[in-house]
Amino acid sequence: MPHSLRKTRKKRGSRTCGYGRVGQHRKSGSKGERKAGRHKHGWSWVLRYEPDYFGKTGFVSPKSLNKDVRCINLKDLEEIALNMASKSRKGEKIFIDLGKIGYTKLLGGGKITLPVRVKVSSYSETALRKIQEAGGEIISAEEETEVVS
Repeated sequence: MPHSLRKTRKKRGSRTCGYGRVGQHRKSGSKGERKAGRHKHGWSWVLRYEPDYFGKTGFVSPKSLNKDVRCINLKDLEEIALNMASKSRKGEKIFIDLGKIGYTKLLGGGKITLPVRVKVSSYSETALRKIQEAGGEIISAEEETEVVS
């Protein structure tokens, strides 16, 4: 509908725009779901009806806080072990310090065939089982501090 034919255009200049008494259509504008003025002119409303309107609530998963954990799977560890196998002596287990490489956790994805000694701060149960089946072992950072002291 063109703007010139709308009721509000036709009623311009009249006192009540077709709503009878002046107060009949007052205060019935677009309230909707707006959040306007909650810190200013609507502040007394917030204090009375929604005192918890501002602020954080709820549960934060601890998993989302550990963003600095870098993981490595056994299939990637196998590639590192193959590269280091040429540097180590025969009959000796390959020693890999994942902390120096920049990894903090060892996961059990994939398979490993070489017997390796891995130093890592944390690891999964499947990673431990697969490495022990291959003839290797895992040295965690906590175990090493207990042996030293």
